[in-house]
Amino acid sequence: MEKNSGPLAGLRILDLSRILAGPTCTQLLGDLGAEVIKIERPGVGDDTRIWGPPYVKDAAGRETRESAYYLCANRNKKSVAVDLAKPGGAALIRQLAGKCDILIENFKVGGLAKYGLGYDHLKDANPRLVYCSITGFGQTGPYASRPGYDALIQAMGGIMSITGQPEGEPTKVGVGIADIMCGMYATVSILSAIHHRDQTGRGQFIDVALFDTQISWLINFATNYFVSGQIPSRMGNAHPNVLPYQVFETLDDHVLIACGNDGQFERFCVVAGAHELCIDPRFSSNSDRIRHRDALIPVVKELVKKKPRDFWIAELAKANVPCGPVNDIGQVFADPQAVQRQMSIVMDHPVAGDGQVRLIGNPIKMSETPVSYRHAPPLLGENTNDVLGELLGLDGEAISRLRERGIVGVDPMAEEGQQDAER
Repeated sequence: MEKNSGPLAGLRILDLSRILAGPTCTQLLGDLGAEVIKIERPGVGDDTRIWGPPYVKDAAGRETRESAYYLCANRNKKSVAVDLAKPGGAALIRQLAGKCDILIENFKVGGLAKYGLGYDHLKDANPRLVYCSITGFGQTGPYASRPGYDALIQAMGGIMSITGQPEGEPTKVGVGIADIMCGMYATVSILSAIHHRDQTGRGQFIDVALFDTQISWLINFATNYFVSGQIPSRMGNAHPNVLPYQVFETLDDHVLIACGNDGQFERFCVVAGAHELCIDPRFSSNSDRIRHRDALIPVVKELVKKKPRDFWIAELAKANVPCGPVNDIGQVFADPQAVQRQMSIVMDHPVAGDGQVRLIGNPIKMSETPVSYRHAPPLLGENTNDVLGELLGLDGEAISRLRERGIVGVDPMAEEGQQDAER
């Protein structure tokens, strides 16, 4: 477990989010050094804890309650199990919010207000609080009350209409990209609000929606539409504005070839033994190639199919033409570049059979304040006693009374570990 030297060390976050968008945001902030207190419902926890299989297996090979999905977005957090639907639980959350810099939640619009935990309920007691609310459709508009899920947002936000083969059905991106990108936008907005607070002393309310952020990263497809007036369609693996730039079948596999400019296309033609293509007036510039896509691509396909995958990767690399394999997930993490960049990490875990879990590394590389991996994704309620004791001054007897009333909870495995440590 590494020392916390991150740039956000000293910031404390009260994380009332669950599933993926909010947890993606808070894990990133945690990797950067912030203290993240994850609030979960006793006995239930984050919805993703049961989104399996696969689950982590213990020493006897039995499945635990720690799903792989939960592990993906919850490291560097402390789990505190509090039932905020109970008045006593809501009171604990209000006290914790007074000790925190940031609160993040993804309840439905007005969901926390009914417990007295909305921004308007908390800002007077803690004027410096940055309160970020992540919802499906935002706090305003005709859809504000609707729940939002990643696949639904991908459908409504346009990305499915441009993903997939032209003759196929609309297709979602494999991972929950709408959730993940919303978490990224939430991270940027929170850090901006913290900078503003440090200058003015005032926190603020942040309204981030999956639908809005999904629309925002339509990027060039949307601006193509604005400029041309034409509705973009599905193009499979092809690029709408650069050519050739797609997956091609080789003699034995597939490669992605990306000719981003005319020079790269010319060098590709030399490697392919087809210099006549780059002097053909139909293909001499990228704009010409786009206009004559239907004439060029079948020719390139036939050329690429004549040689094996490794030929194209090696020879195009020598020619400084972007080309790479279409890796499966296992191949990604075995790739020497991914290994060198530490894109897979191992963390100690109390219930895993070999005592460790493997996770995706953080892509941010900072020379003075690097990210750190301090805590594996916590067991449900693993840190309840410590956090309530340290921040709110509650002793063991007070916490026991809260547990008896069902207001707080501690994971039996976590409690057993704490007792062993005390002995």
